[in-house]
Amino acid sequence: APRAVHRRTTRARIILEQEAGMTSLAERVSAASDLPAAQAVPALLACVEDAAGGPEAVKAKEEAVAQLGACYVKAQDGEAIRRLLATLRPIFASVAKAKTAKLVRLLLDRVAQIPGTTALQVSLCSEIREWSAAEKRTFLRQRVETRLAALHLEARDFQPALALITSLLSEVKRLDDKNQLVEIHLLESRAHRALRNMPKSKAALTAARTAANAIYVPPSMQAQLDLQTGIVGAEEKDFRTAYSYFFEAFEQFSSLEDATAVRALKYMLLCKVMSANTDDINAIVSTKSALKYAGAQVDSMKAVADAFSGRSLAAFEESLARYPDELQGDAVLKTHLAALYDTMLEQNLTRLIEPFNRVEIAHLASLINLPLATVEAK
Repeated sequence: APRAVHRRTTRARIILEQEAGMTSLAERVSAASDLPAAQAVPALLACVEDAAGGPEAVKAKEEAVAQLGACYVKAQDGEAIRRLLATLRPIFASVAKAKTAKLVRLLLDRVAQIPGTTALQVSLCSEIREWSAAEKRTFLRQRVETRLAALHLEARDFQPALALITSLLSEVKRLDDKNQLVEIHLLESRAHRALRNMPKSKAALTAARTAANAIYVPPSMQAQLDLQTGIVGAEEKDFRTAYSYFFEAFEQFSSLEDATAVRALKYMLLCKVMSANTDDINAIVSTKSALKYAGAQVDSMKAVADAFSGRSLAAFEESLARYPDELQGDAVLKTHLAALYDTMLEQNLTRLIEPFNRVEIAHLASLINLPLATVEAK
């Protein structure tokens, strides 16, 4: 209670000083952050639009923008962030280009935190791309174009994504910006893998890792590189090597508390199933780091592993039906599970045919409990 009274007293003092023109912009931002959201937003907007200049004022405005972005994320209001970016454009004219790029990327990150805003993000990136090109802000434009390519890729709109990637690569290679090259080559590898062009996907991944070896790579980017390396390795049926990369990615994502960790964990379990080492799965999901991610995502892979161990196609199909989003919603899992289903079907048919010299396909279909057309085609 005394602390709350002190905060109210401090806030009241700052408001009085503000009216008297005595308080600094930083103090106003600090006071606004203690207010309820309905009052904080207009107070923070007033700080952003304040005519004060100088390094301290710019720093305070930067903090106000960050807090406004957080308020809009809580309110799930992506359009408000779009309006804020439009408000900031005149201010950006008097701010260093690096600061501008930092603030724009911060607000784009905030929009990405709001579910279901992919179309808004694409629209925002397109607008900022045009503005930064007109203002000759090359650094910002390249970063925004990279994000736009990633959004197109996420929406499975491959042609615009690859067009942006090709344009960026020719430009960034001339500048020899290794950090940007790593990110672009990684996107290129993902795009070609999604299009099933594995030679180009592997070549792009090799280029990304080569560029990464020459610089310090942040843990989040290193984890993304390891994840993609594991995905490409799994496509080449090298599940042992793929598992080791997925493990490295999982450890890094987990330490960063990134939600992508559960995806890496699922791929680890997939490798164990595909290499017929299902006995290791219980040990993996029982580790301290994996227990944090217990739930439907992990349960779906355990169900697939149990079906594979029991050589039961019915149980396999049941697991696919029970966990459609967890298993069919991931393109990597979907590809490998389709191959696994074919392998299991072949093994089951071989096991059933072995005792017979001559057998009717209809009888086989009844034994394996599958449609006649499916069995006949196999």
